[in-house]
Amino acid sequence: MHPAADSARSQSPTQVLELINHLLPLLLLSSLTVKSFFGRWQVIRTKLTSLRSSVSDISDCPHWSENPLLHDLLPNLLSTLHKTKSLSDLCHDPSSYTGGKLLLQSDLDMASASLSSILHDLDLLLKSGVLRQSNAIVLSQPGPGSGKEELGFFIRDLFSRLQIGGIEFKKKALDSLLQLLREDDKATVLVPKEGDVGFLVHLLDSSNPSPSVREQAALAVSLLATASDSSRNCVFEEGGLGPLLRLLETGSSGLKEKSAMAVEAITADPENAWAISAYGGVPVLVEACRSGSPVTQTHAAGAIKNVATVEDIRLALAEEGVVPVLVQLLVSGTGSAQEKAANCLWILASSGEDFRVSILDEGGLQRLLQLLQESSSSDTIEQVLRAIYALSASASASTARILSSSSPFLMHLFELIKNGNLMVQQISASLLANLSISDGSKRAMAGCMGSLVKMVEFSKPAGLQDVAAQALVSLLTVRSNRKELARDEKSVLRLVQMLDPQNELVCKKLPVSVISAILAGSGKGSRKRIAAAGAFPYLQKLADIDVAGARKALQRLSGNRLKNIFIRTWRE
Repeated sequence: MHPAADSARSQSPTQVLELINHLLPLLLLSSLTVKSFFGRWQVIRTKLTSLRSSVSDISDCPHWSENPLLHDLLPNLLSTLHKTKSLSDLCHDPSSYTGGKLLLQSDLDMASASLSSILHDLDLLLKSGVLRQSNAIVLSQPGPGSGKEELGFFIRDLFSRLQIGGIEFKKKALDSLLQLLREDDKATVLVPKEGDVGFLVHLLDSSNPSPSVREQAALAVSLLATASDSSRNCVFEEGGLGPLLRLLETGSSGLKEKSAMAVEAITADPENAWAISAYGGVPVLVEACRSGSPVTQTHAAGAIKNVATVEDIRLALAEEGVVPVLVQLLVSGTGSAQEKAANCLWILASSGEDFRVSILDEGGLQRLLQLLQESSSSDTIEQVLRAIYALSASASASTARILSSSSPFLMHLFELIKNGNLMVQQISASLLANLSISDGSKRAMAGCMGSLVKMVEFSKPAGLQDVAAQALVSLLTVRSNRKELARDEKSVLRLVQMLDPQNELVCKKLPVSVISAILAGSGKGSRKRIAAAGAFPYLQKLADIDVAGARKALQRLSGNRLKNIFIRTWRE
């Protein structure tokens, strides 16, 4: 450091600024008359002119001397100006320089780069507006009830310290930023607008000399990525996915966990999923699922689930051996990891026979059945059922045979149809409708027919009514089940009310198919109960408008004497 600048740090900011204001005009004048490297001096002169303007703007700010960042910046600027002045003197008299032309050229380039860096930092400070506020205000953390203007100012100050200050400044700024993101929901919206998310992403780079700063930055990026759609998109648009994947691959355990969390959030947007392949992230995610900590595995599985909907990425996942990794997670993963693994297996199994064969070969069906019995989470049960349903479509007859002959599985479906949420009920009914189960198993499941009848009434979720009706028709192929449902007055009344043409919530062919199934081969008792509930006139109207199956059901209901009795009663 130049001797004159050595003492600058012991001087007040005002004194240092006076020295700078004295030296700048001299350098500008000197740069006009240099005798060598004239082109380089033109560039330096442009930067000196900009610096003079910035220094003037700083002087106009009422609280500039209170800002601690200037306590380092201004002495650095003074030191650089003295070095530049020494180089100017040498360029006025090249014969006095004994170091060689190339070395002098290199020194000029270094001085020019230093001036650019300081000019950049000063501009950041000026644009942030923090120099116009008292330092006491700048340092105070806004409370949860603070307005957007106060929050915006605080965020700009944080990022000024983050970008300009040394390691300790960066650590303190990141501490404040993390606290703000955790405590105030408004901050996640304002940080992308008022701060510089791109610089946060830059801090994730392996060239960052401070591991602690890197880890804090990773946590901040993770919080932004998971907070809202706008902040997540900002992280992605600022190029955050690539550095996050590198951290997930090579970082410490803590960094991997934070990175996995952020990657899962970013890939939740289908528009971003393609980029995983572009950044070479498929093998990174699979390895994170295979060998990461439980937290890393959970979020990596979530990211794989998000990107598995893209066909090209599915192929890459298969090549990287994702299936055995996901199957293993069904056994060893956290509850959340199990749910995400099951969800991903459903996506893969639904995409084609090759994946279904691979999952079955890895013992995926047995693992799914085991998890279905053990899990108490409705979300996990839903994803497991989806995966089992997708596997049941396999060309291999053994899959359907295993499911159809498994009493524990069928009885679990029975319980889920009776007590599960609507989505779980729907998937369970779909499985029941599609499996060829024995009459004995159907008799054992008779107790869920009332629940299936109720499901036929619900218009949402889409498809629920159809699968419930199909499952009922399947169970009603057993005579004892037909008799039992006919004796269930509430269920019969529900079915008859669904036949009413004025009831527009139910597609008429569905209750018609169930009524017809009850009446198939039934005795007079079943026909009497259904007729007494008022089914005949509704079926007649539906037959008149050619609703599928209505005429057949009407014929089954009419029987012999009942036909004349109810025709006469209805006409009267």
